[in-house]
Amino acid sequence: MPAVSKGDGMRGLAVFISDIRNCKSKEAEIKRINKELANIRSKFKGDKALDGYSKKKYVCKLLFIFLLGHDIDFGHMEAVNLLSSNKYTEKQIGYLFISVLVNSNSELIRLINNAIKNDLSSRNPTFMCLALHCIANVGSREMAEAFASEIPRILVAGDTMDSVKQSAALCLLRLYKTSPDLVLMGEWTSRVVHLLNDQHMGVVTAAISLITCLSQKNPDEFKTCVSLAVSRLSRIVSSASTDLQDYTYYFVPAPWLSCKLLRLLQCYPPPEDGAVKGRLVECLETILNKAQEPPKSKKVQHSNAKNAILFEAISLIIHYDSEPNLLVRACNQLGQFLQHRETNLRYLALESMCTLASSEFSHEAVKTHIETVINALKTERDVSVRQRAADLLYAMCDRSNAKQIVAEMLSYLETADYSIREEMVLKVAILAEKYAVDYSWYVDTILNLIRIAGDYVSEEVWYRVIQIVINRDDVQGYAAKTVFEALQAPACHENMVKVGGYILGEFGNLIAGDPRSSPLVQFNLLHSKFHLCSVPTRALLLSAYIKFINLFPETKATIQEVLRCDSQIRNSDVELQQRAVEYLKLSSIASTDVLATVLEEMPPFPERESSILAKLKKKKGPGAVSVTDLEDSKREGGELNGGGERGPDTSAMAASNAVSQLSTGKQLLTSLIVLALMQMSFFCQSTPSPSADLLGIRAGPPVGTAPTSAGSLLVDVFSEAGPAASSAAVNDDGFLRFVCKNNGVLFENQLLQIGIKSEYRQNLGRMYLFYGNKTSVQFASFTTTVSCPGELQSQLNVQTKPVEPLVEGGAQIQQVLNIECLTDFSDAPLLNIKFRYGGALQNLTLKLPVTINKFFQPTEMSSNDFFQRWKQLSQPQQEAQKIFKANHSMDTEVLKAKLLGLGAALLDNVDPNPENYVSAGVIQTKGQQVGCLLRLEPNAQAQMYRLTLRCSKDSVSRRLCELLAQQF
Repeated sequence: MPAVSKGDGMRGLAVFISDIRNCKSKEAEIKRINKELANIRSKFKGDKALDGYSKKKYVCKLLFIFLLGHDIDFGHMEAVNLLSSNKYTEKQIGYLFISVLVNSNSELIRLINNAIKNDLSSRNPTFMCLALHCIANVGSREMAEAFASEIPRILVAGDTMDSVKQSAALCLLRLYKTSPDLVLMGEWTSRVVHLLNDQHMGVVTAAISLITCLSQKNPDEFKTCVSLAVSRLSRIVSSASTDLQDYTYYFVPAPWLSCKLLRLLQCYPPPEDGAVKGRLVECLETILNKAQEPPKSKKVQHSNAKNAILFEAISLIIHYDSEPNLLVRACNQLGQFLQHRETNLRYLALESMCTLASSEFSHEAVKTHIETVINALKTERDVSVRQRAADLLYAMCDRSNAKQIVAEMLSYLETADYSIREEMVLKVAILAEKYAVDYSWYVDTILNLIRIAGDYVSEEVWYRVIQIVINRDDVQGYAAKTVFEALQAPACHENMVKVGGYILGEFGNLIAGDPRSSPLVQFNLLHSKFHLCSVPTRALLLSAYIKFINLFPETKATIQEVLRCDSQIRNSDVELQQRAVEYLKLSSIASTDVLATVLEEMPPFPERESSILAKLKKKKGPGAVSVTDLEDSKREGGELNGGGERGPDTSAMAASNAVSQLSTGKQLLTSLIVLALMQMSFFCQSTPSPSADLLGIRAGPPVGTAPTSAGSLLVDVFSEAGPAASSAAVNDDGFLRFVCKNNGVLFENQLLQIGIKSEYRQNLGRMYLFYGNKTSVQFASFTTTVSCPGELQSQLNVQTKPVEPLVEGGAQIQQVLNIECLTDFSDAPLLNIKFRYGGALQNLTLKLPVTINKFFQPTEMSSNDFFQRWKQLSQPQQEAQKIFKANHSMDTEVLKAKLLGLGAALLDNVDPNPENYVSAGVIQTKGQQVGCLLRLEPNAQAQMYRLTLRCSKDSVSRRLCELLAQQF
């Protein structure tokens, strides 16, 4: 490019920049900029025409002001005028301004395109390069439409200078990335490919970037580039550092071009031409040989360039996977890097060896480095390197070394970084299952896994061990004995209790002959863990207890006493209470034959692919390189339960059934209890009832397990719920339906169903929200926010637990809300849900059904006490009364059910008029207790009600009256 003369220094620009730098405050800077903008504006609008130098100077000032962060709304036309100048410096500033400030929608784009065309058609290489740079920098579709057909002609023209060819190739690459449909090579394809033979290395380097991008999209069209790329690579690899002096970097000839050529070859399979393939193999061998040579320089730039080529060559060898000798040599070369002092090289070596481990030719060679990799897992300071070491151990594992690798990974788990523990647990579980020959070893491994890292053992892992134990008769006794011994530890993880409860409930009879593990000892051991466990685990243990009654009749009295105690049949958790009551009835009334049929041993599960692999892939995240993606190419393997046909991954459903079947789903259990009560000696398959708990609110598999198909997903199980349209505004359609009930479907549309289950005790409440994806498409960026508007922040305390950001198609997730009533309130908290469905943002806001009556504690009162208290609450402000027309049928049972659902005690034989209903209760808040009395007087003839509420606090009377008047 021409040298800038001394007169082009633009002293005015230098002075302006100096003034800006000398400003002491932001205000001073803005004042100086505004002054300069006013001066430039007056110059542009003045009668006196500006020369090219002045235009260039003022446009430069505008560009500098823009770069300082200030908006520029004029000067564009002057910049366009500079494009027609014949001076390089003026044209350069014009193009720079346009590249930075002009967008593709500008009205000046046509003028700019005309100026660019003029420069492209000129024979001045400097002006052509400026125009090409501008096209690439703007890169808009309008630019592509105008010049996509012109640039290939410039690129392949014989009289185009090398510097212009470089710019043209990179400009075309930019347009192809932004508008691939407009860049059609067609007749230019072969001539572009032949640029790989160009004598100028810069042209080849630029052209290969373009060809690689084009080959990825249209490999067949550009397959002739393979032989040319091999030829060019051969010339570079066989040349000495002195042969390519201008392109030698720290004694490494053309390292960037070499890497690009190797990367291009990875777009294609091995060459079919024997001569080309032989030449390529020779190149790769030469690269591996040079890596063994002593370094020609001690500087890091030399080793970086040399290693960059080596790793690209190894990537190509792995990609071809057809040269055993090269694969083994690559493995040995990488093995040397495993103990290199440079952390990045150790990381890259481990990552590349993970891929080599999947090849049948190099798998054995990778296994020779097992001790080095184990040492890296134990001693590396960088957690990312330790994670790659764990990946490599997982990849190199086979039947010959599985026990050693699993033992080392278990040992490492005790001190592993928390960020990789969950992934390590999944890998140990997969390897133990995949390569287990001795099933007792598998059971020991999983139980040891739960002991060491119980918090990181997902449900899929312990579901799977249950599934395998049930399917293998030869391991059931050993599993029962081992889990019994594990439960005797003073500190026992809850997942161990779950596994123990399930296995002993099914197979405890296999070890009952030993006095040390007699039925009563087994029961006492399990029950000693009961009070320390969460609600789902307690529910599972209750199911195990009823199984014990079937297995060991001698324990019946002891277990019935446990089920009969107040902590069970009056439990605040509806699920535990219902199980205790139903199991107690079943054990008391059903005959021995009926009981044996209801509680028979679980049948074997159908063979399915393990869901743990799918969870591990999900854990890696989309697009991440994972050794699990290479499982299909492993030489050895086979599922632990082998022989089953591999279908889609439905084992999440199978695993959830493992719990739901032991837990005895409500629909089946209720049917069986009814039959038992009728003392029937045979059973029939019960048909799904309208109240079947398909949302998973009451029992069954944990939330989040996928159903078998999207078609059977999330059926509305609550008759009152209907579909509602999604809206960004507050949706309170379902709010009033929950004043007198706690469970049901809060919201449903074509995408999402939201189920709710809540329980309250004194001034505390817990709400479970179930979000079900009704589609087959994943919900991304799924977030929920609960807010208390206005005064509600000081009246209600709501704590939420976060939800998973991804909701798979046909899946369901759960969120728990803890609620504390601080004082009486009238508003309701808002639930905002945001997620992306098919790229579109969905936004939904709902009113959560948290009302003041949820904190009612029922109070039993006699007739005299009721009316005495009624007279005490006689102040006008304490009473709220409303007379209204009936909105629903005036059915007696419906009215009673709604009043009971309100939360207060429904008092019989209190009111002198038997047609009237009265209730009494105390609303519990953190600050005070509010006594409430209710009287509902129906008039069936007039289809009218009179509702009267008297409370010790007037605001509560009014709010309850508003809520209840809409319920009848």
